[in-house]
Amino acid sequence: MTIKRYFPAFMAAICAVGASAQSPRILTEKDYAHAESFLSYKTEPLIDRANPRLNWINGEKCWYSVSTANGNEYFLIDPVKKTRTALFDRAKLAGALSEAAGKQYEPGKLMLQNADLSADGTVFSFATEGKSWNYDLAGNKVTPGTGITGNQGGGFQGRGRGGGGRGGGNEVLSPDGKKAVFIRDWNLWLRDVASNKETQLTTDGEKDFGYATDNAGWKSSDRPIVRWSPDSKKLATFKQDQRKVGDMYLVTTNVGKPTLKAWKYALPGDKDIAMIHRVIIETETPKVIPLQVPADPHRATLSDDIASSGTFDDNDWKEDGSQLAFLSTSRDHKQEKFRIADAATGAVREVFEETVKTQFESGRGAINWRYLPASNEILWYSERDNWGHMYLYDAATGKLKNQITKGDWVVTRLIKVDEKKRELYFMAGGKEPGNPYFAYMYRIGFDGKNLKLLTPGEGTHQVTFSPSGNYLIDTYSKPDMPAVTVLRTINGDQVVDVEKTDVSRLVAAGWKPPTPVSVKAHDGKTDIYGLVFTPTKMDASKKYPVIDYIYPGPQGGSVGSWAFSASRSDHQALAELGFIVVVIEGTSNPNRSKSFHDMSYGNMAENTLPDQITAIRQLSRQYPMDTTRVGMWGHSGGGFATAAAMFRYPDFFKVGIAESGNHDNRNYEDDWGERYNGLVENSDYEAQANQNYAKNLKGKLMLAHGMMDNNVPPYNTLLVVEALNKANKSYDLVIFPNSPHGYGTYGPYMMRRRWDYFVTNLLGAQPPYDYKMGGMQNPGN
Repeated sequence: MTIKRYFPAFMAAICAVGASAQSPRILTEKDYAHAESFLSYKTEPLIDRANPRLNWINGEKCWYSVSTANGNEYFLIDPVKKTRTALFDRAKLAGALSEAAGKQYEPGKLMLQNADLSADGTVFSFATEGKSWNYDLAGNKVTPGTGITGNQGGGFQGRGRGGGGRGGGNEVLSPDGKKAVFIRDWNLWLRDVASNKETQLTTDGEKDFGYATDNAGWKSSDRPIVRWSPDSKKLATFKQDQRKVGDMYLVTTNVGKPTLKAWKYALPGDKDIAMIHRVIIETETPKVIPLQVPADPHRATLSDDIASSGTFDDNDWKEDGSQLAFLSTSRDHKQEKFRIADAATGAVREVFEETVKTQFESGRGAINWRYLPASNEILWYSERDNWGHMYLYDAATGKLKNQITKGDWVVTRLIKVDEKKRELYFMAGGKEPGNPYFAYMYRIGFDGKNLKLLTPGEGTHQVTFSPSGNYLIDTYSKPDMPAVTVLRTINGDQVVDVEKTDVSRLVAAGWKPPTPVSVKAHDGKTDIYGLVFTPTKMDASKKYPVIDYIYPGPQGGSVGSWAFSASRSDHQALAELGFIVVVIEGTSNPNRSKSFHDMSYGNMAENTLPDQITAIRQLSRQYPMDTTRVGMWGHSGGGFATAAAMFRYPDFFKVGIAESGNHDNRNYEDDWGERYNGLVENSDYEAQANQNYAKNLKGKLMLAHGMMDNNVPPYNTLLVVEALNKANKSYDLVIFPNSPHGYGTYGPYMMRRRWDYFVTNLLGAQPPYDYKMGGMQNPGN
C-alpha cells in the first residue's frame, strides 16, 4: 500500500469532517415537543388547588370546589367561626351515588357538574353523566334531582347605577330581568321576556344613522350599546351618525369572485368621524328624548370602545331614573365635560370640565368617576398632579371640595363606594415597596383620611366582596409565586386560609417560573421592570441569543398581568429551544405616573425601543446573553414596534417577526392614534410610518397578517412590503387568507413558523420539518 493510493480517500474524509464541523445544529421533533410542553395547554393540567370560586349562602357562609390530582374537593367556610371544613366525605358520596344509580363510582373520579348547595346548606345538588342528583348531607342519601339551579359564579354587576346584563344573542337585559332590547333595521326594539311581545321603541333609524349601533371603527357587533336606568324604565343611548364616514374594505379569498366587506372606518385626520347624538328612551310608553347638547365624537375616557364595560360607558344614572350624568370627550381626548341631563326633558346642565395637554383617561380597566345624587357630589378621577387620584366635587356648583387620594402612586380601579359611610374601596399600585405594577386594595374616606391597606401580601391582588359586604375574598400572586386565596374581614383582617395553589406536579415535570427583574430605562434614571425566561437546563460555558417580546402599548404593556401564570405566551417554550427571552415594560406604558405614560406622546414610533436596548445590555451583565444575536417579535402594536426596531436599530436587532402591525397609524382607526399621538395636524405621522425606514433593513424580517383583519387592516403590512420591494430588500411574508387580527385557528401554525424562524436565523440551527403543534387543524379542515 502507498500513501498515493489512499490520498484521495484521506482528503475526502478530512473534507467530510470539516463540513460536519460547520453544519448547523439540528433540532428534532423531540426538541420541539419538549418546548411545547411549556405551553399553557400542557402546564395547566399539572396545577392543583387553583382558582377556588367561592359561592355564598345564608349571607355569611360560603362553599367552593377546587381541582386536585385526585379529582375535585369541596369545602364549606364559616367566617363567623373562622373554620374551613370538607363539605362532605367523597367516599360516602360515591357510595351513596353508586347505590342510587345502580353502578359503581370511585371517590377520586367523580365528575360532578353544575354543582350547587341549597340556601340552608343541607342539600348538595349536582349532575353527572347527564343526570341530576340531590345529596342529603346529613342523611348521606342521594336521590334523583329535578334540575340544577347552577348558582356558581353569580351575575354581572355593571359599573355605577343601572347598566343591564347580557341577554341571549344580541339582546341587553334590563336590571330587573323582565325586558330586553335589541336592534332591528337600525332601530331599537323591546322584548318582554315573559310573553315575548315585541315593541318598537324608535322609528327614524336608518343605515349609518341608527340607534345604539356598535359598528364604529374596528369594534362591531349587532348588540346595542345602552345603559338601563336602575328602575328598568329608561335607556341611555345614542343615534350614531356615520353617513359621511369613509369606508374600509376587505375581500375574502375563495374560488370564484371574492366577497367584499365594507364598513365605516374613520382614520386619523379624516374630516368626518362617527358622531353620537345622545338620547334617553322611555320604554313603558315609548318616547325618544334627545339630550340638548351637540353631537359628541365617538369617544370614551377608558378606551377606543364606548362600551368597554359591557354597557354604554361614561354614563351614570340617578337611582330613580330622573337624572343621567355623562361625560363628553373631545376628539383628541384632551377635554372632558361633565354634564347632568334631566331625563324627562332632555335639558342638560354643564357642571365642570377638565382640560389636559396630552390625553385624559379615567382609570385602568374601569371608569373611576361616579355621580352621587343623594349627596349632590361627584367622585372624579384625574392625573392633574402627575398621578392618577380621586377627587370630590360639588355637583351643584362644579367646584372641587377636596382631593381624596394623593401621593406618588396610582389609583387604578375604583371597586366600591359606600355612600353611607362615605368611604371608597379601590385598587392601586406603587404605594407599597417593590414592583409598582402589583395591585393592592385600599379603603379611604371621602375626606381623604383613614387610608388603609386591606390586602397585605406582596403581589397582584384580585378581590371580591361577600353579598353582605362584611368579608373579602382576596387572591394574590406574583409571576414567580402561585396564587394564594384568603378570606378577610372588610377591615382586611385575615379570617381563613382558603387555598394555596400547588405546582408541585408542574415543578416535577421540569417547569420553572420566569425571573422578575428591574433595570434602568434609557434615561439612566427611571426604574423599569420585566421578566427573563432562561432555559431550564443552562450551559454555563455558552452564551445564548436573545429574543425580546414587545408590546409597547401605550394602552398596555409587554408583561400584561403581573399575577401568576404558569405559561406566558410561548416565552418559556422559546427559551427551551436555546434562547434567553426578555419581556420589558418600557416607558410610556400605563400604571405609572402621567409623565411616565406620556414620554412618547406624539411619537409612538419610539415604541419603548431605546428602553429595550438599554435593558438588554444591562441584563447581559447578569445573564449569559449574546448581544450580537438579538431578535424581537410582537403582535399588533408589537408588530409595529418590531418592524421599527429592525429599520431604526438594524445593527442591534438582527431578526424580527412583525405580526399584524399598525405600521402607519394613518391607516389605523381614528380614535387610537388621535388619543395617544394627537391630531394629524399636530403630530408628524409621516415621520413615524415604518415604510419610510424599510430601506434600512439589514437583518432577517418576517411579516405576517390576516387578510380579513378588521382591527388593523392588512394594508398596513402591505405598505411595508411595497417599500421593501422598492428598496430591493429580502424579507419573508406569511399571510392568512380569511383570517382576523389574531389568526383564529392558524394561531398554532404562526407559532411554529415563529419558532422555525428564530431557530434558523438567530440560533443558526435547523428546525424539524413542518412540526405539528397541538391544536393545529389537519390540512383541508
